[in-house]
Amino acid sequence: MELMPDQIHPAERLLNLVIALVNTSARMTKEQIRRSVAGYADAPSDDAFERMFERDKDTLRDLGIPVLTVTGAGHGDDIGYRIDQEAYALPPVDLTAAELGVLSLASEFWQDKSVRSDTERALTKLRAVGDAPEASDLVAGLAPRVRAAGGAFGPLLDAVHARQAVRFTYRAASTGEVRERVVEPWKLLARRGGWFLVGHDRDRDAPRSFRLSRIEGKVRTVGSPGAFPEPDAARLGSALHSWTAGEERIATLAIRPERAEALRVRAVRTPATTPDDVDLDDPRVAAVLTERDVVRIPFTALWDLAEEIVGYGDAVVVLAPAPLRATVLRLLRTAAALVTRGADHG
Repeated sequence: MELMPDQIHPAERLLNLVIALVNTSARMTKEQIRRSVAGYADAPSDDAFERMFERDKDTLRDLGIPVLTVTGAGHGDDIGYRIDQEAYALPPVDLTAAELGVLSLASEFWQDKSVRSDTERALTKLRAVGDAPEASDLVAGLAPRVRAAGGAFGPLLDAVHARQAVRFTYRAASTGEVRERVVEPWKLLARRGGWFLVGHDRDRDAPRSFRLSRIEGKVRTVGSPGAFPEPDAARLGSALHSWTAGEERIATLAIRPERAEALRVRAVRTPATTPDDVDLDDPRVAAVLTERDVVRIPFTALWDLAEEIVGYGDAVVVLAPAPLRATVLRLLRTAAALVTRGADHG
């Protein structure tokens, strides 16, 4: 239904009602609500107002907002309404410095422009009631490297909740092939420095994962909401296992001090030996090792780790294995060529 220019949106009317019922000193009668709460004057008749108000009252209660019915002391038919503030109000927020630091770290995952402002406002409010405004200093340098999901994130998140299939153009990592995919979206995950969609690929008739940064163009919905059932735990678990399964290898990296903490925390203890394809007699290798820490991390997906490492720039140098080093160099050369091409056309 299209609203007239001078009409108030139902959601705004609900908010106005909540504000009025929270701030009333005792109660508000229907007459007072119709007269003083913005939005109810739009009702063309008494019956229309009654229906509007009863619908709004039921909606608030469905949302968990305790709207109480209060009768007058002298007359049982003198009815008013208010919100039970004790039941509605949140308990005092008492965050320690460490807890606020963890929340600050978690918020770094949500740097996509669609939700960035919301997380920043929430953290500002939490810092105001935390033990120390500088609590986020506890996690300085520990921010996880998760790239922004881009324009695909919002439509995919809506499709996951609506259980609605989506269509998008996808560029494969290994071959560079670009083709259209139709997918039943199951879950969005932050893994290995980026956002991934796990779902059922209708063309392949099998579970697949898709990195959001490789989706080109817009994500469009296909068919109606509720078109497929939510995957049960066993099916989703099997899909996630097949996605992460593979031969585990060890990457040997040279990392600048106090950099790339998201890689460092995944480090494993291995014998203090030099990888077979690292030549310590090479002056270039020796120069790198004098200024960096040697860190070994396990991985299964070479391309995904390469993309993550590239995000750290010159802070991380790959010592081994050779295929990982070659992939990182190829990505860096591609990025440099794009920058040069942009400068030439600037």
